[in-house]
Amino acid sequence: MSNKNQILQPALPYAENALEPVISVKTIGFHYGKHHKAYVDNLNKLISETEFKDLPLEEIIKKTAGKKDHTGIFNNAAQAWNHTFFWKSLASNGGGKPSGVLMKRIEESFGSFDDFLKELTEAAMTQFGSGWAWLVQDGNKLKVMKTPNAETPLTMGIEPLLTIDVWEHAYYLDYQNKRPDYVAAVLDKLINWEFVASNLK
Repeated sequence: MSNKNQILQPALPYAENALEPVISVKTIGFHYGKHHKAYVDNLNKLISETEFKDLPLEEIIKKTAGKKDHTGIFNNAAQAWNHTFFWKSLASNGGGKPSGVLMKRIEESFGSFDDFLKELTEAAMTQFGSGWAWLVQDGNKLKVMKTPNAETPLTMGIEPLLTIDVWEHAYYLDYQNKRPDYVAAVLDKLINWEFVASNLK
């Protein structure tokens, strides 16, 4: 992700209108084109004269996590990474249910796919303010967790498999204050289960 000392913003894995009508082209324009881009641009400015300037994005996140004097770098780096992971978690022909090993692991960890959906939805709904809901792999077990602001499982020694962005800018243009409608629509129609399965260890 770094090139000539620059962290680059990866291209979206689909066209800007590919997630309509669940997520509008207008939301993608602001969310990817302005919010995500701003995190990348800010990060490059913040690291330009530091020991982090030649490091890959994940290394920057891990080396600045929990360091008060590097909070700005961490926040922008983690948000840049979280957003890229979020775009990959979605697909225009997504939703439905996973199959194979992933489905088996979900059933083993949560009892049933419906119980997993209920737990992930609850995490997305109860994350107060800005943040993220995640499906992660912790050892052999799959778990649901939520993180505030820019926090990410990357710094906790657990493997992220899937995320849902619940910052207001992710849904406000399309759903206003109705976060439950946004979360339900994303889970029902957009989750890229192939990507989630590819993250299993």
